[in-house]
Amino acid sequence: MKKINIRTFTVTAIMGAVGFVLMLLEFPLAFIIPSFIKFDFSEIPALITAFGFGPVYGILVCLIKNLLHLFVTSSGGVGEFSNFILGAIFVGTAGFVYKFNRTRKGAVIGSVLGAAVMAVISVVTNLFFVYPAFSVIYGLPMEAILGMYKALLPSADNLLKALLIFNLPFNFAKGMIHAGICFVIYKSISPILKKGFTKK
Repeated sequence: MKKINIRTFTVTAIMGAVGFVLMLLEFPLAFIIPSFIKFDFSEIPALITAFGFGPVYGILVCLIKNLLHLFVTSSGGVGEFSNFILGAIFVGTAGFVYKFNRTRKGAVIGSVLGAAVMAVISVVTNLFFVYPAFSVIYGLPMEAILGMYKALLPSADNLLKALLIFNLPFNFAKGMIHAGICFVIYKSISPILKKGFTKK
């Protein structure tokens, strides 16, 4: 059991480091959402770990990658806090559902549910914490932030509406893209992750 735990934590740490590297490869999708919101693939290692070892380890991957990202942050930790909360909700939910239904159907249901909950929570966290904090850190009035949304859709005339129109579907789609990639590669990676866990 001790050997298994050491290996599990080691793999979790490695996946956290991989997630950190993927965070550095973020890029904007300015044609569908304001350019200050970036897309990355850093939740994929966390989701793989949640399916392989359980939701707690997936959440630990989210924590590790964001702690590492604090050394290169430009958001005063606000972006990392938001990324951790949303990532933990996504992979934690997906991993929890899969833990009790270890089938492809269970993984799909967990991923869809996780992405949906993450998307909804993103509206709340951005509205009441993330954007007000960014406004203070960068000295940007909330009107300027809202203006970035209105440049894409003039009818997005208040922050809640903008978050519902842009951020909610963006975060749901992001979760689904991560899940789709995870489903493609998980079967080939799973034996490597769990090597040495089964009796020969």
